[in-house]
Parts: sequence; structure tokens; C-alpha cells
Amino acid sequence: MSWARAVVGLVAVVAAGALLLSGGSGADPETPKGLPGTSPPFLGVAVLGEGGLTAAVDAYGNVVDLRAPGPGGRALIENPEERQAAGTVPVDTGVQVRVRIGGGPALPMWRADKVRQRYLPGTNVLRTVAWFGFKRVRVEEAIHDGRLAVVTDSGGAVAQLRVNAAGDAVTKSREALRQAAASDRRWLRRSRSLGSAAPAWAEEMYERSLLVLRALTDRRTGAVAAGARDGWAYVWPRDAAAVAIALAAAGHQQEAELIVRFLLGAGIEQAARFNGDGSPVPGREAQGDAIGWVVAAAKAVGIAGTARQAAHILAGGQPIPWRDRADYWEQGPGDYLGNALASVDGTNVRLYVGKSSRRLVRRLGDPGSGLDSAAAWGVRPFPHPELYPAIRATLNELVAASGRFGIRPGEGWDGGEDPWSAPTAWTAWSLAALGERRQALRLMRALRRSATPAGALPERVDAGTGVPRSTTPLAWSHGFAILALRELWP
Repeated sequence: MSWARAVVGLVAVVAAGALLLSGGSGADPETPKGLPGTSPPFLGVAVLGEGGLTAAVDAYGNVVDLRAPGPGGRALIENPEERQAAGTVPVDTGVQVRVRIGGGPALPMWRADKVRQRYLPGTNVLRTVAWFGFKRVRVEEAIHDGRLAVVTDSGGAVAQLRVNAAGDAVTKSREALRQAAASDRRWLRRSRSLGSAAPAWAEEMYERSLLVLRALTDRRTGAVAAGARDGWAYVWPRDAAAVAIALAAAGHQQEAELIVRFLLGAGIEQAARFNGDGSPVPGREAQGDAIGWVVAAAKAVGIAGTARQAAHILAGGQPIPWRDRADYWEQGPGDYLGNALASVDGTNVRLYVGKSSRRLVRRLGDPGSGLDSAAAWGVRPFPHPELYPAIRATLNELVAASGRFGIRPGEGWDGGEDPWSAPTAWTAWSLAALGERRQALRLMRALRRSATPAGALPERVDAGTGVPRSTTPLAWSHGFAILALRELWP
């Protein structure tokens, strides 16, 4: 077998004005087309890392986002979300492998006839295999000790790589891959296992979800990035709190405590999201459920002795604000069900039960606002036992209307028909807690179908094809998947 290794390139893509981001000019670059049934190039569908340097990899093995010093750190590869949405990502973005067969031109991996992508079992080491006719090219990638390892292997083809000024972040060492795999497996062995009756698919989803959270949680500070992507590489209090609850449930107490301490010190009344250094990100006001989620996480890890103590720390002793604020839909302010359930000020959430339907509606005093999957939060992690009959009816009705890949956030959702993995997973968690095992398993099967071949859960997928349409993997979704699996197989 003959193969050649040249160099890996880190190419910074710099936005050159609004037209380049909007696709408004014929001179703009055009994102290449992907293979049928596969995400387009430069949309990350896998994550590499161990809580330091963090990378997103697309379906073709290209590293399309690289951040340091942690998952919420500075972007070393610039791949703006606006460019991705507009379809104007330049073809030289990120760390790429190009393949030359015979005397032909060097072809990118998305020009292959077939591509297959998997993680090595129990690790964040990613293997992408592409076939160009009968020629096969294999790329293995991982992050260890602050460096990105990219190793190629090919038969009868030449894998071409390039290095630029940022090349000191890259190594071609197979030993680095081995050490990364060993480190991941040691970390995973610390996890609390699922019950002995858990099937193989549940174990695989559980392990992959834990490893995703490992990659997206800064091991120094506890900052949890929602995703390894421009626009998502921030800390949302509710997302990070759910991750802390999941890690605590899985036996990773140290990491869970670090996350909660980050949130307790972030000043979550200042904004809806935060940078990895704890500074607020302007543009979105604090949302009404943030404090409740952080209180729930503090209770789960045992940092603040009571909810009142944690709330006092967060709100400076003032009443906990949640009314007339945005919620997880991140639209206009209002008195929303999810915020009410997450509040810790004694709010009478029974007022959200529709008098005729006995279901929980989204907006206070608005029976026509529709059912909201946030009703599940009234079971886990904000238990309201008096509402369990109404919650059960609400969730079962939403599940009855679900598709092959899960549910939308709620009936009034105006963000399209795509199913979203986080609401699907949190609904499964609470249905399992209510004893609705059949319904919970139905949703877990939908999550399995929506996952990428490597096991990553996208924020949302195409309702017809299941192809990722947004950030992949999403930390929040994997956190709820862990909690649902632990509820089903304690």
C-alpha cells in the first residue's frame, strides 16, 4: 500500500462585508454541494476534544471549527454561521484532506462516491472513510494535550495536506491518537453505568452522550458550550445547568460542580448567554427560566444546601424574575409555562391548565397558545405532583403528533416542521419518570433515528430525511438523553 502525507491547513475565513455573508452577489463564494442524504460541507456533525482545544468536523472529515483555550474560546478557524446559512462558505475553509488519484486533480472528500463516519468505540477519536471508486482514504482525527491530530491512510491514492501559520496546533502523530483514545476511555470508566437490563443501543447512546459533554465542557472553568460552532459556542445557563444535572447523575461529580460554580459566578441576570470567560454576550436579555435551572443544578450537585440559598446567591436576595421575559423559544417576552415551572417563588402554575382541555398551555391566560413540551419540566427537574395528570395528558398528546425523528417544541411553534432533539429527549425523561415507558421509548427510538451515523444528536433535523439542519452535536440534547436513559434503566 502506497500513500503520501503532506500537510494539514488551517485557513482562516474572514468575512468581507455583508454581501459575502448574505449571498447577495454573484461574486460571492458558493458552498459546495454535499453527497445525497448527507449534510453539506462545513456544517459540523461531530466534535473532537477533551475539554481544552475543541474542534467541529463535518460529514467529510474536514475540521470546520477550532477553538481555544476551551470549547467557548476564540475561533482559530472562522466559519461564520451567517455564511453557512447563506451558502457562501469558501471551499478552502478549515482543515481539509484532498485526494489525488493517478494524474488527476486533487479532489475534496465531498467529491467521493461514498463517505462513512464513526467514532472509535468509547472515544472522541473520529474516523472518516471515503471511497473514490475502488480507492479508499481513511482520516482519523482527535485532540490530545492541546493539539489536533490528523492522520491519513490511503491505498493507491495520495492524500494531500497543507500547513500554514497556525500549523503548530496540528500534529500527524498516530501516538497522539492512541493517547487521546486512552484518555477518553479512562474518563468514561469513571461513569456510573446504566442498569444491567439496558440494551446495547442505550449503552452506545449513553457513552456517546457522555463523551460529547466531555468535549463541550471546559475542564478548567466548567464553561459548557452549547455547540462547537459559530453562534453556539457560548454558555446558556439552562443548557449548561442541564449538562451539570446529567453529569452528576452519571457520576461525574467534579465536572458537574465546576459547571455550577461557573454559573453561580456568571451574573446570569445580565444576559441570555455568556462567553467562555464568563463575560455576557450582548444582544439577548436574560431569560425567565435561567435562575430556576441553575438552582436545580445546584441542588443536583449539592453545592447550595437549599433552593432558597442558591436563589439568594443568584438574585442578590431580590424576588426571582421570570414574568414578561423570553423563554427557551427565544422569541418575544411573555408569561410562559416553562419559565413558570422553573421559577422558585411559589408561582401557582395550575393557572396554566386549560379549563376545558385539562392540558397545560404555553401562555398564561391564553387557551389558544397551544401545548408546550416544556410541560415535561413539571416532572423533571421541577416536580409539581399536583400537575402530573395534566402533564401526562399534555405530553402524550404531543407524542401522538410526533414524526419519525421526534417532536417540535410545541403546538404553536412557528420555526418550521423540523423536529428538535432537546424537547424530544426531555419529554422522554419525564414520561419515563411518570411510568409512561412505552411513550418514552418511542421518543428514544426517534432520537436514535435523528442521530448522525457517528451518534451525535443535532439540534434539529429535516423532518423528511433526518439530515442535520443545525448545530451538531448539541450539548443540551445529549444531557437530556443521558437523563432519559438513566430514568429508563436506573
